[in-house]
Amino acid sequence: MPHLHHGALGSPGSLLLTLVIVFAALAYLRGWLHLRPTAVNAIPVLRAGSFLLGLFLIWVAVASPVANLDHELLTAHMVQHLLLMTFAPPLIWLGAPVIPLLHGLPQGLVQRVIDPLVQWSPAQRFGRVLVRPAFCWLAAAAALLGWHAPPAFALGLRSGTWHMVEHASFFATGLLFWWPVVQPSTDVSKRPNFAIILYLFLATLPCDVISGFLVFCDRVVYPVYFSASRPFGLSALEDQQCAGALMWICVTVVYLLAGAILTARLLSARISHEGELVQSSLRAGIAPIRDSQRFLEP
Repeated sequence: MPHLHHGALGSPGSLLLTLVIVFAALAYLRGWLHLRPTAVNAIPVLRAGSFLLGLFLIWVAVASPVANLDHELLTAHMVQHLLLMTFAPPLIWLGAPVIPLLHGLPQGLVQRVIDPLVQWSPAQRFGRVLVRPAFCWLAAAAALLGWHAPPAFALGLRSGTWHMVEHASFFATGLLFWWPVVQPSTDVSKRPNFAIILYLFLATLPCDVISGFLVFCDRVVYPVYFSASRPFGLSALEDQQCAGALMWICVTVVYLLAGAILTARLLSARISHEGELVQSSLRAGIAPIRDSQRFLEP
């Protein structure tokens, strides 16, 4: 079966994606610079850098030379999936992009299209459903399991259109998945962090199933790579095992790091709350003592 160079550097699709990413970066920077003089709405430099790094990782996944290898190496294909679903989305949400983009985009577009859409009640109801943790988890798991099924995987390699749909679904569900974890908007209901820690733990299960199967399976799951050229001297089975191990390690480390950060914040908040209770109790106890001392003074 012939392989398509979906992400060939210099192709019209690659150039268009690059232009879209550059436009998003410029719009964000324009809005970020506009907000800088306002101390209340100012976004730290590190957060702005996080957003730009997220955009750069999207470009690496879909429009850089890495995209040229996805039809030759399953490992390169897995790198694309990890960048679009595991790395880029949390970095983008950490950049708190909503307000900077609203200030950086053309105001005619914001006032005539975005504002009416956001204020439209069906869109608001749909948005509330989208950001529910259960829906976010299920959407990400469905995209991950569905596109790694051999028939869907082969369809993505045969068709440039379906390949773009595959990448778009990974990125979109990645944004949904990381929304409850990062919570970039104050409109999101603040759920207990321990629930999100469980959410992260359960999210590793579909990844463990796929990566474990790829690592320990004694046959090539995706026969399309039999006929591919073998860069770096890897056999098709070795390439498959490398891709599975990469997925296993990256997902485990990223989710463990996110869970550790949330756990530290949860413990810090509890310690701070308990400290405030102790201080208030001490102040409440000291006040009657001082009153009694004044009463006993001659």
